Amino acid sequence: MTQDLIAQPQASHFVAGRPLEDTSGTPLRVEYPHTGAPIAQLHEATPQVIDAALTAAREAQPEWAALRPVDRGRILAHAARIIRDRGEELARLETLDTGKPIQETREADWPSGADSLEYFAGLAPTVTGETIPLGADMAYTRREPLGVCVGIGAWNYPSQIACWKAAPALAMGNAMVFKPSELTPLGALRLAEIFLEAGMPPGVFNVVQGRGAVGAALVTDPRVDKVSLTGSVPTGRRVYTAAAEGMRHVTMELGGKSPLIVFDDATLEDAVGAAMLGNFYSSGQICSNGTRVFVQRGLKDAFLARLAERAATIRAGDPLDPETQFGPLISAAQTDKVRAYIAGASAEGARLVFGGMGEGRFVPPTAFAEVTDTMTLAREEVFGPVMAVLDFDTEDEVIARANATQFGLAAGVFTRDLARAHRVVAQLQAGTTWINAYNLTPVEMPFGGVKASGLGRENSRAAIEFYSQVKSVYLGLSPVESPY
Repeated sequence: MTQDLIAQPQASHFVAGRPLEDTSGTPLRVEYPHTGAPIAQLHEATPQVIDAALTAAREAQPEWAALRPVDRGRILAHAARIIRDRGEELARLETLDTGKPIQETREADWPSGADSLEYFAGLAPTVTGETIPLGADMAYTRREPLGVCVGIGAWNYPSQIACWKAAPALAMGNAMVFKPSELTPLGALRLAEIFLEAGMPPGVFNVVQGRGAVGAALVTDPRVDKVSLTGSVPTGRRVYTAAAEGMRHVTMELGGKSPLIVFDDATLEDAVGAAMLGNFYSSGQICSNGTRVFVQRGLKDAFLARLAERAATIRAGDPLDPETQFGPLISAAQTDKVRAYIAGASAEGARLVFGGMGEGRFVPPTAFAEVTDTMTLAREEVFGPVMAVLDFDTEDEVIARANATQFGLAAGVFTRDLARAHRVVAQLQAGTTWINAYNLTPVEMPFGGVKASGLGRENSRAAIEFYSQVKSVYLGLSPVESPY
């Protein structure tokens, strides 16, 4: 078995600038999703490990915050350069950890993380307060760090998420304890090593492993000032409730059942391509996916025909093969869940256009037509490569139906009528939207949801608001007037 552990890190955790192991923690087996073979054996964080990580973060944070923002930025920028220099090595690690095709992880995962580190490295020195004239007196504001932030990651983009949370938090002078998903624990450990190599002081960024109990212990610890979660809506509700007990700041980036609206004047190839990216990329395991594809009735037949033609060319296989475009689902449990949705859609009367159950952990790209709003497939997040195609007739109708969901993460509109595109987007209840594009998330653009899909924003200058707080300072320059 030892020979199979091809991605074994030095230790399960990274605390106070060094690897840390405690073998009394519950074992965590890390598998390569393509084969199910073990690639690493870790242990969950014990209470002692959790305490050490939070203590290290609390002790390191004041000194880190006292640095000039430009100096913090230089360290983040150095880390981004290391990531880019080691792109192939990191892509391979991400593929082993997630099962995503290496042609994806070379382009979308660690590179997106590096973008985030670079962006906030440059932004850090520009964050200033304001002066407020008050006649003889004046006031000014300072934007200050929150303190210790806890980041809780998801398994679909583990290293990107670690960077997306760390970059604004660290740029603003916070320290962080990050808990990756127990299914994909390896990238965050590598990120911690890279930060240390880039010159970050020990204790500023720490990694602990574990399942939900470890996350709960972090979220409820009185030393924690902020919690940032990427996960499902049920998990978000639990974490938000726990964080509220301590009046902690939160960012919640949760699930979705996002609408992708295709009007009959849309460019067919672009709309089909976006629908495929918004359902089949990363085997459909993306929270913002446009899994309810509303196609105006006049374009429906042509859309389905072209969709089937293009989907038939997708190459599935070993994720480490550079020619592979489509990999397995993350786990056997997730595969069973996705197959249950496929069986349920057929039972409820949806028409299978292509795809189906698949074998092993592979569920092929799958699309259903004649889906109605009340079907389970149109209401619940599948998190797999299963597209629901729904018909619509009018603009007002599709807007109302698109908004008839608890979710509000993302939405897209395809039409050549840009006036209509802007009109529709303005009415869609979603935090992140696209016109004639889908699932593009540059670091310069805020990302996040509304309604049950979350609170706060990742990326862009907007993220600074959620990793810092404003202090007001009144400066008395004239004698104090008192009636006493």
